[in-house]
Parts: sequence; C-alpha cells; structure tokens
Amino acid sequence: MGKTYEEVIAKIDEHLKYSGRRQYSDFYVGVAKNASGQLFNKHHVLKDGQWWIYVSADSPETAQKVKQHYMDLGMRSGNNPDEIDAYKVYCYAVTYYTSEILKA
Repeated sequence: MGKTYEEVIAKIDEHLKYSGRRQYSDFYVGVAKNASGQLFNKHHVLKDGQWWIYVSADSPETAQKVKQHYMDLGMRSGNNPDEIDAYKVYCYAVTYYTSEILKA
C-alpha cells in the first residue's frame, strides 16, 4: 500500500538528513512506474555509495504533488513520459556521473 502525501514527504525528508548536502538544488526528484529503472538505468545513479531513495505514493496524484513540493523548494526535475499514472517518487543526489536529461 502506498503512502500519503505527508508520509512520502516525511520519508524523503528524513532520508535527506543523511545526504551530507544542504541545498535542494543538489538533488533531482522524479516520478516513475519503475523507479529503480529510472534511477539506475536512465539517470546512471550508483546503487552503492550514492544517496538515493524512492517511495511509493498512494496515487499518481499524490506522487505529482510530492514532486511539485520538492521542485518548489528548488530540486531539479524534468518531464518524463513514464510519469503518466506513475506513483513512485524517486530522488537522488546529483553528481558528475548522473544524467538529468531523460531520453524516451
């Protein structure tokens, strides 16, 4: 079962404390049906040794609302064709080897 808006925000905020970063602009937030595929295959996030998280929301609307919340705070994001009807919110620390440009 997915988490409510407040629960997703709380989970990501708690995990952000362990990132070692202070600026929201140091992070990317997105929504996907397959969050691990987006993180590790499309964005080239390292599974080990890099900060990342994904959380299942209770609806696609909740996921989009969470994404917008973090974008309003300054996180990077983009338009992803996989976002339609997706409910998994993912976030990662941007580094020199991650890719923030998604290709369909």
